[in-house]
Amino acid sequence: MTTPHYFYVLLLLALPYWAQAQSERENLRLVEVQIQELEAEQLLLEARAEELKLHYIREDLRNSGLPTADFLEHSAFFFAYSEAHEQAQWVAHIILPDIISGTQFRSNDFREDPLVASGTAVEADYFLKYLQADSSYTYDGYGFDRGHLAPSADFRWSAKALSESYFYSNMAPQRPEFNREGWAELEGLLRGYIFDHPSTQLYVVTGGVLKDGLPQVERSPNSLTIPEQYYKVALDLQAGQAIGFLMPNAALEYPLEHYALPVDEIEAITGLDFFKLIEGEEAIEAQLDKAHWFPELAQGDVEPVYPPLLPRGHYNSVQARQQARTGRAVTVVGQVVSSRYSRSGNLWMNIDKQFPNQIFSVFIKKEDLVNFSGDPQDLFDGRVIAVKGRVREINGVPTINIDKEEQIWWYEGGTIR
Repeated sequence: MTTPHYFYVLLLLALPYWAQAQSERENLRLVEVQIQELEAEQLLLEARAEELKLHYIREDLRNSGLPTADFLEHSAFFFAYSEAHEQAQWVAHIILPDIISGTQFRSNDFREDPLVASGTAVEADYFLKYLQADSSYTYDGYGFDRGHLAPSADFRWSAKALSESYFYSNMAPQRPEFNREGWAELEGLLRGYIFDHPSTQLYVVTGGVLKDGLPQVERSPNSLTIPEQYYKVALDLQAGQAIGFLMPNAALEYPLEHYALPVDEIEAITGLDFFKLIEGEEAIEAQLDKAHWFPELAQGDVEPVYPPLLPRGHYNSVQARQQARTGRAVTVVGQVVSSRYSRSGNLWMNIDKQFPNQIFSVFIKKEDLVNFSGDPQDLFDGRVIAVKGRVREINGVPTINIDKEEQIWWYEGGTIR
């Protein structure tokens, strides 16, 4: 067979495979086009679903009974604005289970709220900034954070709602040690509640306790006032449970549960009526089951002893940290909620809060255990005790090291035994 004939034969044999390859490429192109069309359709459906969620949030907020008759509406939160204080009297929103899968993050687009006809606070009410030659800024702060009332992270499922949370109508002056620690912890607690109860939603109302005579932020052009206290109330309608919080605008000394109150007590302090259209709201707001909101309480943690109930010279587990600075021997009272022997045989007893959230511990070295008439773990587990000694911090936890039985007693009904 000559070379040309051989070539044509090969070509004839290859034609079906070439045609098949071209057909497969065309099929791939068609599939890719279909994927693009489906992705575009998915984006449209997601946008429609978001709008419907925002619609139902607004409907649910109205049906819950808002604290005052005059209020303004954004996509996912409502608020009543106090011109006298240049901040919201209250902000109401709903935390949806959608925060679990939400992917939106801080937008930081702080801006005036166009819904407030008289104008809201502005950046200059919190700090001044100056443009430098290298296009960077230097800042002159007044000592307060722009604290969110309805947290931006509660809207992480909607870019629109999250962005609107940065209106200055949703900001109030908070001391940094409050905004970044205790207040942030409270916000995280409520989001954590949703993670633990993913089939429910939380109705939340937040604000500063506004009253006459509040101090103003120095250099604030709009005379922004500084709340001394902030409140937050939350309602799980599905569980029939509600909780309120009242916190000082300062670093918090106690665990969050210390600041929890029945909602009707927050109403008495603020003069506002929350959730007034909810059936049975008076009964729900009158009671408070802290263990429902704080799982660690249900698992054995307890609240520190209320200081006024203690004899003079006695301190609770929170106050123990302050006593570490004095260097003197003191008596600390609290309940042993957990204990363990280390590998080296030393005994650790956690007071009021279990590991890893312990706030005060008692430490007995292995060689000192012989100074006790029995096993201290058996003697004191679950009991309220008084322990005397010098407080020092071990791994950041205030601790008293005791080496003899005379340093520790049962403490029942205000009586040392």
